[in-house]
Amino acid sequence: MTDTAARSAVDLLTEARELTDRILDRWAQRLRGEVAGRDGEALAYALAAPGKRVRAALLLASYRAVGGTSPAVAGVAAAVETMHTYSLVHDDLPCMDDDDLRRGRPTTHRKFDVPTATRAGYLLVPVAARVLAAAADALELAPPTLGRMAVELFRAGGIEGMVGGQWLDLEAEGRTLALGDLIAVHRGKTGALIRAACSVGAIAAEAEPSEVAALTAYGEEVGLAFQVADDVLDATGTSEELGKTAGRDAQLAKSTYVSVLGIAAARAEAERLARAGIDHLEAAGVPSGALGALAGYIVARSS
Repeated sequence: MTDTAARSAVDLLTEARELTDRILDRWAQRLRGEVAGRDGEALAYALAAPGKRVRAALLLASYRAVGGTSPAVAGVAAAVETMHTYSLVHDDLPCMDDDDLRRGRPTTHRKFDVPTATRAGYLLVPVAARVLAAAADALELAPPTLGRMAVELFRAGGIEGMVGGQWLDLEAEGRTLALGDLIAVHRGKTGALIRAACSVGAIAAEAEPSEVAALTAYGEEVGLAFQVADDVLDATGTSEELGKTAGRDAQLAKSTYVSVLGIAAARAEAERLARAGIDHLEAAGVPSGALGALAGYIVARSS
């Protein structure tokens, strides 16, 4: 990854974080007023948590790559990040990964309690729908276009995406998975929402079907690359660096790309997947500058 590409990725991530955090902070305050008691406080706490906003950056870059220009697309990115937050709140619960630390802070169930965090996670799904609808209105998109974006986003968050992948992940604890089975887990658990961020960004720009298909294929490859890189970081990083508990996969006896391939081969696989994603864009004539830089960041990041 060149220095120029690295700077491009960092600049885009910074922009995505600033734009998205501003919208999510407003929604957090709104929800604190709309939902009484601990549930409202937990919703606001989860939604306003800091994050890298990789999915938001991918959505912005995808939107712009096919000609989108409106700053209101940041609301669509915020909807994707809201879905991501729901998945993190539930992923951290004791019945799942039982984690104490997320994004450098206590997880929602540690800050509040398990029933409150469980409810907050479920409530974030309709919140994501509200954020998406508000963004589509600001972009002046027709109802069918909003419908297409919603189908992509909520399919990624459900049994065909994150929920199904998490289910497979839990069933695999304590077992050694073959590489193909491991890929099936993470195409859903991690890759589905990253893929959706790219396809929803293209749909928001009212891109041509071939462009949507290319960005979806790019997101499919980069989503898996993200998880491979995450597995390497979990095996090699510290909790302070990661903002979450390091070594958790080993503690839970999970099969990972590191346990199946080894660290060096896992790193090479992440790079191969990133390159494959860029190839999809170039084959369809979609500019790959910012998206290529983000792919490079995803596989080379340290947190």
